[in-house]
Amino acid sequence: MDKDRVLQRKVMAELEWEPSVESADIGVAVVDGVVTLSGYVKSYAEKLAAEKAVRRVAGVDAIAEELKVRFPSAPKTADHEIAKRILDMFAWNSLIPQDTIQVKVEHGWVTLTGEAKWHYQSKEATRVASQISGVTGVSNTIKIENRVNVGDVRKRIEDAFERQADLDARSVSIAVDGNRVTLGGHVSAWYERQAAERAAWGAPGVNQVIDHIAVS
Repeated sequence: MDKDRVLQRKVMAELEWEPSVESADIGVAVVDGVVTLSGYVKSYAEKLAAEKAVRRVAGVDAIAEELKVRFPSAPKTADHEIAKRILDMFAWNSLIPQDTIQVKVEHGWVTLTGEAKWHYQSKEATRVASQISGVTGVSNTIKIENRVNVGDVRKRIEDAFERQADLDARSVSIAVDGNRVTLGGHVSAWYERQAAERAAWGAPGVNQVIDHIAVS
């Protein structure tokens, strides 16, 4: 292990040991003995205490102090705070599966990974994450674990059409490639096309619907 990594661990340990410093919000980087502190503190006094703690560590040649003072009443926008709030919101949302979706936050950008059984669960996870203050963007790479069954998609479209008068599901063609469904054929109105598309999205395993249905 090189000297900078050893020094980084020592500095982090000293910050954790210092009772007047909340080390969870402080980042530590070390290059050639120069320690860079980044992140947030709750007061100017805490900022000075952090700097003083770092100077106590043997081997520190210089300090680049980039800490920002953020008062307790200010919005919580540190990456780990954003991640915690997203996970809390997921836990309260019955539409989002528990323990199968992972959250990563880097500079405010959220990446969702893991698996879900239904497309609406993945979509809801994106919606919830995007509403958290401090989030600058969301990348959804959640995998839909079920395989698409053509018969299931057909049945859901037929059921959706049967709930509405004068709609004929036989006019809609269905092609499945992995988790992608392509719809074709002809319908007489836009709302029929929308009904077919919604029904396709409702099938387990679907993560993409391509709608080529013509309205005539």
